[in-house]
Amino acid sequence: MAALTNIVVLVVAARLSTAAGFAVFSLVYTVFTVLLGLCVSYVGQALVLERGRGVDLAGACRSAVAFTALASGAVGAAMGAVLALVGGDTAQGLAVLGFVLPVVLTQDAMRYCFSTLRLPHHALLGDVVRLAGAVPALAVQPQGAGPARLIAVWGVSALPALLVGAALLAPRLRGAPTDPRRFLRRGHLGRRFVVEFAVGNASSQLAIVGLGLFASQLAVGSLRGATTLFGPMNVLFNASTAFGPPLLNRIGSTGRTIRATAALAAALAAVAAGWAGALIAVPDGAGRQLLGDTWPSAAALLPALGSQYAAIALGTCALLTLRVLSPRATLPIQVIFSLLSVVLLLTGYGIGGVAGAAWGLCAGSALKAVAAWTRVAFLRRASAAAAVGPSGR
Repeated sequence: MAALTNIVVLVVAARLSTAAGFAVFSLVYTVFTVLLGLCVSYVGQALVLERGRGVDLAGACRSAVAFTALASGAVGAAMGAVLALVGGDTAQGLAVLGFVLPVVLTQDAMRYCFSTLRLPHHALLGDVVRLAGAVPALAVQPQGAGPARLIAVWGVSALPALLVGAALLAPRLRGAPTDPRRFLRRGHLGRRFVVEFAVGNASSQLAIVGLGLFASQLAVGSLRGATTLFGPMNVLFNASTAFGPPLLNRIGSTGRTIRATAALAAALAAVAAGWAGALIAVPDGAGRQLLGDTWPSAAALLPALGSQYAAIALGTCALLTLRVLSPRATLPIQVIFSLLSVVLLLTGYGIGGVAGAAWGLCAGSALKAVAAWTRVAFLRRASAAAAVGPSGR
């Protein structure tokens, strides 16, 4: 539901906007994606790994919501206050994003609270409300609405979902201690996850933002338009990341965990390849109904992005395996291969324009997947050796 909301938001924005207007909207939305990823890494991914005796899950969840609200409020207020004084559509859109940031990030953080408490149906309900609020709010906007207006409507439409999530969490968290400072303490696992995201997804996203600011905003619109069509794959990737760890922790055995994630990787890669083939076969007229003026440039990128999403499926499952079995093992992979992806993105853009950039991203994702599964294989051999050792002696 969360990924479907992102798909609908971008599709509606593309249909309402000119190609130039959607390019600005895409740039602002990419900045939001980076901020969301930082929040998920620092708060959400660390939260779902909370387990063991003596762990107060209700207190951890309540503290996570409080920290997210306070931190996003501070960041959003600074963004809004500074950028509101700067001219231009991009600055105005970013200023509006700052003002709605606490609403959208806090609502998203509640999903990880529900995952931690093993209440995924509550997370689903909140995201259904989010979708039901965003779609009609954006659909009634006039043709040619500016990016700042669309960002404002999108952000405010998250309020009903935020209230529903708070109402569902309240009975579970009543009486639990609230300590937002726990997320600032030394050793908080979210710090490592933020570094991983910063050199991973965030680095490539910021490189795309850089293309828009210093080269061509239309390039950002084309990439964002094409990746929007792969939104169903993001549904599966987000579900794996958010709800995978609690489920995999029940398996226990290293070998069984790896077999489960390997099967998931094969399934997701096959779905990504099939979805790419279906998109490539979409007639031009139907494509224009989806993305308006952005369709022709986005359609040219589908083969490269389809290949990339198949590689992302393999890499996501490998990193999920490492996140459960050895959380600290993922950082070196993210640092090395994500920075390599940025280099390949920029090199590809220099050689072949937007299409070259897309193939550069694909190559980076494929190399990261190979490295991650190589590390998983090493862990499996080490686990097998440890199990055999005592009996051999």
